[in-house]
Amino acid sequence: MPFILETRDVLPEVAGFKTVLIVPCRFCPAASMAVKSDEAYIEFPHRAFKTASYERQISEMKEELVQRGITTEVFESHLPHQFVLCMWTARRRQTLLERAGSFDAVVVMGCEAAVATVRSTLEPTACHVIPGLRSEGIMSIKPKFSLPCNVRLELESITPYVYPEGENAAARQM
Repeated sequence: MPFILETRDVLPEVAGFKTVLIVPCRFCPAASMAVKSDEAYIEFPHRAFKTASYERQISEMKEELVQRGITTEVFESHLPHQFVLCMWTARRRQTLLERAGSFDAVVVMGCEAAVATVRSTLEPTACHVIPGLRSEGIMSIKPKFSLPCNVRLELESITPYVYPEGENAAARQM
């Protein structure tokens, strides 16, 4: 039941910053991009833990920011237990806190829970937290397997995400 997410235009929000760290969650956004692009979610052994369509999105965002003169890096996760950002351990959050200290802003590529996780982690810093995605709903999906060990996600339905009353306008602008 991953979230389906839409990309936000973060360029106006990062325009005044010199350094940006992109912090991607690798679960819901990857599933969402795989469904939207109709591409594989997992391509084993070629890409066991990274989804091509989502990696392209992150890479394109980084390139666009760099072209605008903003020093940009991606906060990488290499271990499977680090992929779901809203479930990061205290140690992983501490690593982000230490790494983000040298950046003006962080763009979170994840759902609202991921953004909240990063905001609470970076609260002691002056680093600005910017959501890079916005939840549209929750996907009901069926995994489809193909050789050699690829996994595609077939979308069955989307349960719309309903923002709490009074937050709809603010959430849409998030």
